[in-house]
Parts: sequence; C-alpha cells; structure tokens
Amino acid sequence: MAAPSWSETLAEALTAAYMNSGLLDQNRATLRAADEDVAQALAELRPVLRWTGNIRREYGYSGGTNTFGIFVESGRVNQTASINLIAEIVLYAGGRNKLGLDAAKEQVLATRAQLVAIEQQVLLRAAAAFMNIRRFAETTALRENNVRVIQQELRAARDRFEVGEVTRTDVALAEARLAQARAALAAAQGDLIVAGEEYLAAVGVKPRNLVNPRSLPKLPASVAEAKKQALYQHPELISQQHAVTAAELAILIAKGAKKPTVSLEGSYGVTENFDNSAYSRGGSITLGASGPIYSGGALDSSERQAVANRDAQRGRLHVVLAEIEQNVGQAYANLRVARANRTSFEEQVRAATVAFRGVREEAKLGARTTLDVLDAEQELLDARASLVGAQVDEAIASYQVLSSLGLLTAEALHLDVPSFDPSAYYNLVKKAPRNRSKQGAELDRVLKALGKE
Repeated sequence: MAAPSWSETLAEALTAAYMNSGLLDQNRATLRAADEDVAQALAELRPVLRWTGNIRREYGYSGGTNTFGIFVESGRVNQTASINLIAEIVLYAGGRNKLGLDAAKEQVLATRAQLVAIEQQVLLRAAAAFMNIRRFAETTALRENNVRVIQQELRAARDRFEVGEVTRTDVALAEARLAQARAALAAAQGDLIVAGEEYLAAVGVKPRNLVNPRSLPKLPASVAEAKKQALYQHPELISQQHAVTAAELAILIAKGAKKPTVSLEGSYGVTENFDNSAYSRGGSITLGASGPIYSGGALDSSERQAVANRDAQRGRLHVVLAEIEQNVGQAYANLRVARANRTSFEEQVRAATVAFRGVREEAKLGARTTLDVLDAEQELLDARASLVGAQVDEAIASYQVLSSLGLLTAEALHLDVPSFDPSAYYNLVKKAPRNRSKQGAELDRVLKALGKE
C-alpha cells in the first residue's frame, strides 16, 4: 500500500467507482433493451408492408387415345414468375396492442428506477471499501508501532535482568507479548491486502494515498422525517409501483385476448409467363375478423395467471414499503451506535494514554512490573484500534442512511461524472425509427459512441 505523492479523496473514489462499474453498464444496457420494447409495442399499432416473390416451373406428361384410336403422349412445361406487395393493419384487437404499449412504458420506468437502485449499491460498496482501507491501514500502523514499543520493552527488560532488577519471568513475558504482537501485525497486514482487493473490485483502481473525509453527509434530524423522505423517493419503491401498474395492464391484455381481432389487408401482384406473353396483374382488399371460440381453457388460465402476478406484485410492494422503513430505522440505529462508540472510545483512548504513561514511569521506579507495562500498552492499543473502527463505522453508517433514503447517487452527491440521461436513448427509439430515417441515423451515431456496433 505504498502511497504516491498525490492523494485520493472519497469523492474521487466514488467517481471512479461510478465510471468503472460494469454493473452499471450492464443495467444501462438492460434499460436500453426495455426502451426497445416500447418501440416494438408501437410497431404493433402500425401497418405492416411486406412483399413475396416466386418463380414456378410446372411440368408433366399426359397421354390418351385420339379419335382415330391412336395412343398419343404429350408433355407440358409452364414457367411463371410472380411478385406481390401486401399491406396489413390490425384495426381492432381488444385493446391489446395499445395496452401492450402502455405496459412497455411502465416497464421502462420501473427499469430506470432499478438502475438508480443499482447505482446506490455501487456507490455504497465503494464508500465502504474506501473507509475500510482507512480502518485496516491505521490498524496496521498501530500494530507496527506496538511491535516497536514491545521490542523496546523487551530490550529494557533484558537490561534490567542483567543487573538483577527483574526476573527471567519478566523477560519471558515480554518475549511472549512480542510474538503475539507480531502475529497481530501479520493479521492486520493480511486484512489490509484483502481490503485493497475489495477496493480494486469496488472502485476499479488500486487504493492510493486515501484522504479521510473532513465531514460526513448531512442527514434528516429525525427517523420519522427520514422514513417519510424514503417512502417518497426511494428507487426500489418507485420501481415496484411501476411493476404493479404493468401487472394490472397485463390483466387487461389477457382479457383482450378473448375479444375478436379485425384486420385490413391489401395486396397487389404481377404474374408473368416465361413461355409466352401471358401475364396477369391485380390486387385485392380484404377486411377480416377472427376470434376465439374454444381454446382448451388457455385464455382463462392466462387471465387467472395475470391476476395472480398482479397480486404478487402488490404483495411485493407491501414488502418493499416495510423493508424501506426497516432499513431507514436500522441505518439510523447503527449510526447512533457508531457515534456513541466513537465518543466512548475517544474517552477510553484519553484515559488509557494517561494510564500507560503513568505505569511506564512507575515501572522505571520499580513500583510496576514489566507485565503491568505490557498490559497498559495493550489496553491503549486496543482503545486506539476500537476508536478507528468506530470512526469508520460511523462514516459507513452515514452513507448507509443516505442509501436507505435513496440519496446515494452521483447526482445527489454532486460527483464529477458525465451526466446520464435515462430518457435520451428512449427518446430516440420510442417512435421505432428505421435505420434509413433521420432518427435512425442519429440512433446509429449513439450506438457507435456506446461501442455497441
């Protein structure tokens, strides 16, 4: 964990995590796929124009007796080519096509909110990884200092043993404590390496000379106010609300499948014979209707399934509401505990520092043993390590509160990242543009910029 000459702040780490997140890229692509569902649903409301073409060769033989009683055999070959242009539009389908468009739009809104929830997960993981580097780096530094201090105590104990001031037991106690301190140092160094790997995975770069944040984010003063905000703006709740609406539309679509379908079809074709100059040209206009009479119970089953899915989504909505309130309450409780611990450990460090200095001076006068000094030094080390842990826990708890409120986003944190507009791609594809249209050309440029073509 060698530190270079420049430093990295928490905001810079969060920015890097946002920019390097494969999870965000994955879910942005998922959002684009949902946007395309809207384009495809819109296409169901438009006429379809298609063509068919074929070349046909007919051949065969026939035979029979003519009027003179002579058997005659003849062959025939007929070669034709035809091409047809067909236009078709569904005039009525029980409202299914329009409802399908509305349902696709609801799914887009749900996916957008889910993308914000994923963004919160990415940033919370990065914040925790940043703060844990501090936890284990400072713990490692404390362990290293502890080893140095005990080494000094061991040398002093050996010197005093040489002059007969202490016994061999005191020296052995110091040696045992030094071995314990070295083992603890090795464990702390291992924890720091593991934290560094987590930081690399969460942020996308190796940890540098991290600068501790000077302040923690501002939070609502009361839990009640925080819960009220969370129930208004949390992305998980917004996503689930749209999922419920989409499920309700699915019921209407299932009911519409029982209604008749009315379509209009027009065609025009040309057929020419290769063997002679014969040809035909013509077209037709057909107004058709169809509808189910008996489907083996499949349509009724689909409707019941849609109702069950709607009920499941409504139940999930109640679960999400309860989870959001619970998460807010737990986050504030964890924050209060961390703050209380920090205050307590600050006092413990102050008292342990005074005690250690006093015991060390008393040991020089022979009023304390080497074991007393080692115990006092260990208590001070433990208090300092606990204080660092409490400070880190307080910082992580603060960002957990932000996440529970739905405010742990790049926009809310004012991170220096390119602005992501979830509606930009949607606006390009919502009218289902063709590649050769003006909108299609603009869409091609966007996809090329995304590196998707």
